[in-house]
Amino acid sequence: MSTLGLINIAAATLSASLATPTGIVALVSALAALGFVVVSSFVKTMIPLRCLAVGGNLGFLLYGVLHPALIMVVMHGLLLPINLYRTAEMIRLTRRVSAAAAAADLSGVWLKPYMRSRKLKAGHVLFNKGDTADHLYFLAAGKIEFVEIGVLMDEGRLFGEIAFFAPDKRRSLSARCATDCTVLRIDETTFRQLYFQNPAFGFQVVSLVTGRLMADLHRLEHQVETLTRPAAPQQVA
Repeated sequence: MSTLGLINIAAATLSASLATPTGIVALVSALAALGFVVVSSFVKTMIPLRCLAVGGNLGFLLYGVLHPALIMVVMHGLLLPINLYRTAEMIRLTRRVSAAAAAADLSGVWLKPYMRSRKLKAGHVLFNKGDTADHLYFLAAGKIEFVEIGVLMDEGRLFGEIAFFAPDKRRSLSARCATDCTVLRIDETTFRQLYFQNPAFGFQVVSLVTGRLMADLHRLEHQVETLTRPAAPQQVA
C-alpha cells in the first residue's frame, strides 16, 4: 500500500471518529494517553513516572473500549493494576522513610516490609569479622552478641549498617545469636532497587545511619567523660 493510501485511510478514520461524541471522547483519550507517554520519557524519578504510566493506561483503555480494540483493552487492562500497585508501594515507602526521619527512628522498623525473615538457633553465627557486608539486618526477636566486645543487643534494632555502607564493605565485628532469634535482612540488590525506584529513600537511609553513628559517638563520649571524671574529694569528719 502506498503512502498516499495510508494517509487517506488515516484521514477517513479520523473523520469517522470526529463524527460522533463517542468517537471524539475516544480520540481525546488516546491523545491524552500519548501525551502522558511522551512526558514520561523526560521524567527521571519513579513515582511521577508511574503516575504518568497510570494516566497512559487509563487513556488507552478508554480508547480501546470506545473505539473497540480488544488487544489494547487487554494490554492496558493488565498494566493498569500493576502500575497502580507499584505507585502505591512507592508512596508508602516514601511516607515510611519520611516518618522515620521526622521521628528520628533509628531502629529500622520501617524497613521490615522490604526484608526477608529467618528463624535462627542460639549459637548461629550471622557473620564473622572481616566478612563481606552483603546484607543489612534487623533483629525482630531474641538477642545478638557481638563477640569481640562481648556486647548483647536486644530485639527491635537495626544492625550491620556500618559495614554495609563502608567503602571496604568488611565486618568489623562478629555477630552470633545468643538466644533463638528472628532476624530480618535486606540484600544490596533489593536496597539498590528501592533506591532507584525512589532516590529520596537512599538519602533518608543515609541520614538515619548518620544519626545512628552520631548517637553512638555521643554515647561513647559520655562514657569516656564518666570514666575520666576525677573523683569528688572525700570529706574528713
